[in-house]
Amino acid sequence: MKKDIELRINGAPYRLSVEPGRTLLQVLREDLGLTGTKEGCASGECGACTVLLDGEPVRSCLILAVDARGQEIMTIEGVAENGKPHKIQQAFIDFGAIQCGFCTPGMILVAKALLEKAPQPGEEEIRKAISGNLCRCTGYVKIIKAIEAASQPWYFVSKKG
Repeated sequence: MKKDIELRINGAPYRLSVEPGRTLLQVLREDLGLTGTKEGCASGECGACTVLLDGEPVRSCLILAVDARGQEIMTIEGVAENGKPHKIQQAFIDFGAIQCGFCTPGMILVAKALLEKAPQPGEEEIRKAISGNLCRCTGYVKIIKAIEAASQPWYFVSKKG
């Protein structure tokens, strides 16, 4: 039996009727067309489906949509600011950290959460933050460099020009 729920996603309210066993990932992609959140392993191991739930990175394949009620959900579609890439998105572009792009949404959301808690994290903090997100294209060097750059005041000044 379907349940009527309201979710707040990227600052906007959504009213839906969903089966109780549907995951947040399924609802985001299939019901709302927010396909930036990727399905990788469907078991919480790869991080491709990472979204922010009240600012914390979570695996949307492990969260039931009905359990996300009353919380602020941010997907990759909600990261841009005023139609322009967020500083972290821009750093991923500038440093070639995108590669195939499959892991990128989850990596960017994890980086965003990290930089909100630790505005200038060290390399070890960055490595720990992204450790649950798998990238099959790189050795993570470009991803780490992009996150490091996005945390630096000089990076923002040079991008505003």
